[in-house]
Amino acid sequence: MIRPEAAETLRRWREVLIGGAVGGVGLWLALGWIGLLSWLGWAMAAAGIGIILSGIQRARFLQGKGGPGIVDVDEGQVTYYGPLEGGSAALEYLTRLDLDPSGYPAHWVLYQPGQPALHIPVNADGADALFDAFSQLPGLRTERMLAELRAGPGRPVTVWSNTNLRLH
Repeated sequence: MIRPEAAETLRRWREVLIGGAVGGVGLWLALGWIGLLSWLGWAMAAAGIGIILSGIQRARFLQGKGGPGIVDVDEGQVTYYGPLEGGSAALEYLTRLDLDPSGYPAHWVLYQPGQPALHIPVNADGADALFDAFSQLPGLRTERMLAELRAGPGRPVTVWSNTNLRLH
């Protein structure tokens, strides 16, 4: 049927493909019809562009699969089940997010007060859910995070920090 590598590539870029389809149908409606359907078409075309841009960022975030451990993100709680260590961190209490590319594979390092740092390989199963989780962090610059992720081996770098942590 379809080679596994091709299926994985399609899966990685599926949002971009969906956005292209939505935008294409929107342009068809916008340019081929008049009245309400034309306006609906322009709105669909704009939505398609938004989906494409989001999909490109998400595809750039993915670093493959098959890494050690499993990541689970549920209601603001990031949990990592690793072969040697694991743990969890609540996104609302994070004080810092680092990317440590010095190891193989690179690791996300999540810091939370009173807890040991949580190290998550970028290619752990389920790590793609971290993109949405990290996007919730106030003030996170997504493009900077993606640039650091693509930079390759180097020194650990702080991607995000929260100095205004409020404790209950």
